[in-house]
Amino acid sequence: MHRVVVTGVGVASPLGCSIAEFTEKLFAGHCAIGPVTFTRPTGSITYRGAQVENFDASQHVDARKLSLMDRFSHLAVAAARQAWAQANIQPTPEFQQQCAVILGTGVGGQITMEEAYDRMWGNPTASRVHPLSVPRLMANANTSQVSMDLGLQGPGFTIASACASSTHAIGTAYHMVRSGMVRAAMTGGSEATLTLGCLKGWEALRVMSPDFCRPFSKGRQGMVLGEGAGCLMLERMDDATARGAKILAEMIGFGQSCDARDITTPDQGGMMRALQNALHDAGVEPTQVVHINAHGTGTRANDTTESAALKDVFGDHLHGMKTTANKSLFGHALGAAGALEMVATVLSLHHQRVPPTLHFVEPDPDCALVPITTTTETLPQGAIAIKNSFAFGGLNAVLVVRGC
Repeated sequence: MHRVVVTGVGVASPLGCSIAEFTEKLFAGHCAIGPVTFTRPTGSITYRGAQVENFDASQHVDARKLSLMDRFSHLAVAAARQAWAQANIQPTPEFQQQCAVILGTGVGGQITMEEAYDRMWGNPTASRVHPLSVPRLMANANTSQVSMDLGLQGPGFTIASACASSTHAIGTAYHMVRSGMVRAAMTGGSEATLTLGCLKGWEALRVMSPDFCRPFSKGRQGMVLGEGAGCLMLERMDDATARGAKILAEMIGFGQSCDARDITTPDQGGMMRALQNALHDAGVEPTQVVHINAHGTGTRANDTTESAALKDVFGDHLHGMKTTANKSLFGHALGAAGALEMVATVLSLHHQRVPPTLHFVEPDPDCALVPITTTTETLPQGAIAIKNSFAFGGLNAVLVVRGC
């Protein structure tokens, strides 16, 4: 079994499309949630969302391949290139064949799908859709495009488990590197679902906030959709140390579970099992964990259930921990949420700082046991943190990571 470290991270996010900008805005508590307007013949419709602003795909993708890709793949390639560049690996043909690409997404090429519907139903004379619709919308397109862009020839696949997709992808990649199945892995996830159809679907569930995302706060009204991509370069610690790489953090555990109960209602027992499995895999006691990057969607059901599960696992130790919810800054990126939030967790450990949770009004009695950070706070060197992701369908995933 190999020790596994993070040697590179990258983002294309509502907080910025570089790690420098993302880091600055993350710890400054910048809110990227704003109006998202769609124009239709019947008039304009505006929702609240967190967009990746001023993203120019041509700056990250070969011009000849732009039309081959949906936005969720453009974002993935941009993030992966940053993580690859920061890791500064000089690959040999052998390394390329032993480096995996494991990414997550919730729904794949939603923009391509919506464009096809618009064309067929909005234009009475249209008889066909874009000829590249299938390779653009398929869920594995982000993994395929990243593998081709970086020339990585090891195992590659996309994991789709709703809001836990990227966390499952990172955990799977971590176990593959740790076991020796592969030598390294580019992992994370991407999502681009700020379309009218997707927003209408979430609106129908009655879980959308009309203004901001207020995780764990009294009076919270729901979630806000976001988009983006986050990627991490994982490799064996021995390899990273031998080439003098800058190590950002060490991955030490991954746990998962199924609720096996309800398709939309979260289950405290399922969350608790994922948390316990992650700590067991990491070989650490609950009292050793200092920081929690919560799933924290801002919905009444998720936040109360997550709070109860955390209390079950951490008990009184929970009062002294530092908990943050990144969705208050850059929305809920669905299948990419775990990736963006895991990048944030790695940066928290590396810089020894916890980003604030925004829009927190006052504690909800049902969530009062979870101490929410509302200002930027410090972390000790070598701190241990967990990253939670709890998805529709009762699919739960938790990562454990340690600062270096």
